[in-house]
Amino acid sequence: MGRPQVTERTYLRVREDMPPGHVRTPAYLRGKTGWIERELGSFPNPEELAYRHAGTPTPLLRVRFSMAEVWGDAAENPQDTLDAEIYAHWLAPAEAPHAT
Repeated sequence: MGRPQVTERTYLRVREDMPPGHVRTPAYLRGKTGWIERELGSFPNPEELAYRHAGTPTPLLRVRFSMAEVWGDAAENPQDTLDAEIYAHWLAPAEAPHAT
C-alpha cells in the first residue's frame, strides 16, 4: 500500500538570517513561504560538517515555492513552482502566502 495522499498543504517560512560561513540555504529563498512537497529523512547537518563537527541529524524537507512568492511581480510565469531541499532548522511554521 502506498503513502496516503496529502490534501492540505503545510506552509513553512524560510528564516531570513544571513549568517557568515557555510550555509546551505539559498539567499533568494530566505524570508519566502512555501509548502512541504515531501519529507526526505534526517541527515547530518552539513553546516556543522563543514567545520568538522559530527553533524547533528536534522530533518531535510523538499519545499515548493510559487514563482510569484519567490520573484514577485517579476515572475514570468507566477504559477510555476520551484522546489528546494532545505534543512528543518531553517524553517518555521507559516500561513499561506499571497499567491501559490
